[in-house]
Amino acid sequence: MFTLPQKESEAPTTCLGSATSKDSACSFGDGLEGECPRKPDQKLLGLYGVGDPIAMFSSDSSCLSSRGRVIKWFWDSAEEGYRTYHMDEYDEDKNPSGIINLGTSENKLCFDLLSSRESRRGRVSMCASVKHSSRGPALIPRMKTKHRIYYVALFSVVLLGLLATGVFQFWPHSIEASGDWAVEKRSAAVPVVRLPSDSPVPERGDLSCRMHTCFDVYRCGFNPKNKIKVYIYSLKKYVDELGMPVSGSISREYNELLSAIADSDYYTEDISRACLFVPSIDLLSQHALHIRETAQALAQLSRWDRGTNHLLFNMLPGGPPDYNTALDVPRDRALLAGGGFSTWTYRQGYDVSIPVYSPLSAEVALPEKGPGPRRYFLLSSQMAIHPEYREELEALQAKHGEAVLVLDKCTNLSEGVLSVRKRCHKHQVFDYPQVLQEATFCVVLRGARLGQAALSDVLRAGCVPVVIADSYILPFSEVLDWKRASVVVPEEKIADMYGVLQSIPRRQMEEMQRQVRWFWDAYFQSIKAIALATLQIINDRIYPYAAISYEQWNDPPAVKWSSVSNPLFLPLIPPQSQGFTAIVLTYDRVESLFRVITEVSKVPSLSKLLVVWNNQNKNPPEDSLWPKIRVPLKVVRTAENKLSNRFFPYDEIETEAVLAIDDDIIMLTSDELQFGYEVWREFPDRLVGYPGRLHLWDHEMNKWKYESEWTNEVSMVLTGAAFYHKYFNYLYTYKMPGDIKNWVDAHMNCEDIAMNFLVANVTGKAVIKVTPRKKFKCPECTAIDGLSLDQTHMVERSECINKFASVFGTMPLKVVEHRADPVLYKDDFPEKLKSFPNIGSL
Repeated sequence: MFTLPQKESEAPTTCLGSATSKDSACSFGDGLEGECPRKPDQKLLGLYGVGDPIAMFSSDSSCLSSRGRVIKWFWDSAEEGYRTYHMDEYDEDKNPSGIINLGTSENKLCFDLLSSRESRRGRVSMCASVKHSSRGPALIPRMKTKHRIYYVALFSVVLLGLLATGVFQFWPHSIEASGDWAVEKRSAAVPVVRLPSDSPVPERGDLSCRMHTCFDVYRCGFNPKNKIKVYIYSLKKYVDELGMPVSGSISREYNELLSAIADSDYYTEDISRACLFVPSIDLLSQHALHIRETAQALAQLSRWDRGTNHLLFNMLPGGPPDYNTALDVPRDRALLAGGGFSTWTYRQGYDVSIPVYSPLSAEVALPEKGPGPRRYFLLSSQMAIHPEYREELEALQAKHGEAVLVLDKCTNLSEGVLSVRKRCHKHQVFDYPQVLQEATFCVVLRGARLGQAALSDVLRAGCVPVVIADSYILPFSEVLDWKRASVVVPEEKIADMYGVLQSIPRRQMEEMQRQVRWFWDAYFQSIKAIALATLQIINDRIYPYAAISYEQWNDPPAVKWSSVSNPLFLPLIPPQSQGFTAIVLTYDRVESLFRVITEVSKVPSLSKLLVVWNNQNKNPPEDSLWPKIRVPLKVVRTAENKLSNRFFPYDEIETEAVLAIDDDIIMLTSDELQFGYEVWREFPDRLVGYPGRLHLWDHEMNKWKYESEWTNEVSMVLTGAAFYHKYFNYLYTYKMPGDIKNWVDAHMNCEDIAMNFLVANVTGKAVIKVTPRKKFKCPECTAIDGLSLDQTHMVERSECINKFASVFGTMPLKVVEHRADPVLYKDDFPEKLKSFPNIGSL
């Protein structure tokens, strides 16, 4: 029976398996009964073991000091079959059967309060003893016969329910099912695997392995997203025959790495769908590993198969005295993402070189500094470097004075100051890694291991690393162009290093500083970034046709477009042609408009024709007057007369290809238009058009000049007749830099030049001029019909180029000396056998 303990009784009471006297009863006296859900005049519950009225409930300890011990006590009791508690006196309204379910909210509140009392008192004894009263211990025989069957049935139901709840709560869930990688929460539930001394050991790493020899791509298969699936083995504790752990507990870094994979699109819970397998054995640092036993643990993995398609992560390989540059644990065919590879141990195209993570850089907040020269030209901050290297660095410092700073470990720090966050030069103390931000170039020397965390520190500070480590494979060098973000100096050329760095132009040095920042932000700043970059590299090997391009890996985003992503790509197989949408901008030239519509409608690939009616003072012709064509024709009336209306992303544009054409371009044939569309399909990110123009630099006026005469070069094609991707309509309307769009609308000029600037700036590529035609004047148009016939119009176009170049901050237009013509153009070949016979007129 639960009774209140006397306050003076602080010693724990021992609870025996049975009790025969009142001395064995434990009492509790902290006012708990006042907070339990019962009537004021109701007595406390009598606690009995159902089926054995004199049995005691036991736990591992009679003295419980936390709520966790209370719960454990209930669990231990449940394993003995005790799942219900019988009440001597009870509230018939709330509990007519006299059975307390451990899962009820009221009872849970009682035990919560009990555990709260335990925390305040320090130690409390819980005993299940026989209730000694005049009624005697024999409770079950006193139960009424008519209720006996009811009690047994109810007990069975409650027992099954509590067993199910207990199994769900306390059974060690698999990690892959729960997705909870918090090791500290799971340590109590991790199963233990004992490794016999004669367990198989994998072969040492096969240096001849390549993706086509040691990797089973057929496990990956085809999927629409072109993404590999990664499975993480459930967490287990491996011990040797003596019960000693094979490796230490999982580090915070490896826990973060597994969490990053589990939260990514690569992860799968279904082992049968997995392409890649990652063990939950922490191999990041070889220092804490037992080499042979760890290899035996790897061989126990269910899908090991000589390590095929298994990925191991290691940042600190080797150990004294050799400090090998790759993990010493035998791993057979497993892929290794390693942090210290040399050219001797790195398997090109198979292993992945990763950085050595620096927790210090990730935890210290550093303000971002812009590119440019800094206080120190060259700085060395590493402590444990070879004496010969230090002598050469100090010689550079003595020669070049304050431009070079060589730091070392501090020996006179106050007690309590972390030496890892300080560096010293003579008696001057510097904060680390903050001091790295004061240097333009920072030395990264090899230590006992090739891979150094100093590289991450240097990148974090925006300092250009000078890597001095012969044969070192730089992190992610398979995809990252380190020539743009670092300087590699042979170890024997340390004395010449200062001269090499001084020869780098300032503009290049600033570009390297920007690139350093981009590398840190994208691939080095966290364990998650390192893990996902590694998986992306492997993914690109398996699905090369969907691989990330060199530019995506290496180019920092100069302009970040929001809301809409760039859809331009080159698929492995050309997609089925959707055709193109022709957009005709018109004002009131109805006759020539109808001729353009008639001619364009003859093009086989035309999907839809959209007329942008730009005249607010005049209604378009009646429906019955429009030409009858085979494709849908729609007229859009605009609210204002603006040239930019032709580039609005109308909902009616359903195809990717758009043909922008003026209402006076009546000379283009259907063959010329069809050929232009076929060329665009090969180059969907280009502006493909017919009228070519050129920009020139006027040396006398010191500014750009617009040239419309026939030349051997082109840098623009006019959108009076040009194909482009509809994505550029969105960019022109919503993302055009500066005030260019408003300037065009105000001057009623240069919208075609603005589009040329935009496409060239986004893609970095030149336009494509198609077919030999050069004359595009409308013979029927009078001088008052066209804007381009005005003399001031041509002058303004030169002003446009200078205006746009100023807004963009550069001249993005590319000058080329080629055009695209059909293969059989001007060949002595029957016209009827040519695909595009009606091409050739100027």
